[in-house]
Amino acid sequence: MSLLSPAMQDALAGWLSAQKALNNAADNTITAYQTDLLGFLSFVTRHFGEETGIAPLTRVGLSDMRAFMAHERGRGVSARSLARSISAIKSFYRWLAEREGFDATAVLSTRAPKFTNKLPRPLAIDAAKAMIETVELQAREDWIAARDAAVLTLLYGCGLRISEALGLTFADVPLPEVLRIFGKGGKERLVPVIAPARNAVDRYCKLMPFANEPETPLFRGVRGGALSARSIQKVMEQTRMQLGLPATATPHALRHSFATHLLGAGGDLRAIQELLGHATLSTTQAYTAVDTARLLEVYENSHPKA
Repeated sequence: MSLLSPAMQDALAGWLSAQKALNNAADNTITAYQTDLLGFLSFVTRHFGEETGIAPLTRVGLSDMRAFMAHERGRGVSARSLARSISAIKSFYRWLAEREGFDATAVLSTRAPKFTNKLPRPLAIDAAKAMIETVELQAREDWIAARDAAVLTLLYGCGLRISEALGLTFADVPLPEVLRIFGKGGKERLVPVIAPARNAVDRYCKLMPFANEPETPLFRGVRGGALSARSIQKVMEQTRMQLGLPATATPHALRHSFATHLLGAGGDLRAIQELLGHATLSTTQAYTAVDTARLLEVYENSHPKA
């Protein structure tokens, strides 16, 4: 941030603080916002050939925004990532213009590149079960095998994000029938814990060789530290190769599978939204992969005039 004027540094810090306080944005989101804005401000510095302060930002027009987007695309930034950056830039400009009293219409009217949302690819029911059963065969020690199976069972059986599962501590065990989870942005939700998940965690706890305290991580690495998401990703990579599953069989795919299989079995979409902790129903809809035939079947069986 050395190329930013003190006023610009203060403005950026103020906007990030506002996002954190008013929108309850998660730490990872704040980091992404900061990265996006610093990239843009760095471009503005080179583009205008002067230290980036408040004044140069007020002069940014449509042609400058187009130059920025062309620069980003030229260095290989995807349409999706660029659209995210433009969204952050607009949010910052809206906030800054209100405080500094300048017209930000040119920036706010910039059209972000269009991109196609990639629909998640859940595993088939048999594949999800096989993944959990087979993952235990990859470990050289019983407690590690039990650990990996417990983590995957929580992802598929409860729809947890990998960060949420790995964020559990020994204060959470034995797992209750309903678990209180703090998800993205600190949003709280209640998640029912199925018996197989409780049993899998109990078995892991009995075999885990390290001492534990209520505040220590539930899932531990081979040396006793907190288990990393990358470790689980590697385990799933090995397992999916053994089972002949595609590269889309990731930890997050198990969460997709949880939602899709629940809906396919007749679960209510809004209830699934609550279980997943999604802010909008449209996000939940993107998680589900129920085909047209299934939707027509529900329609024909449920509509009073069908």
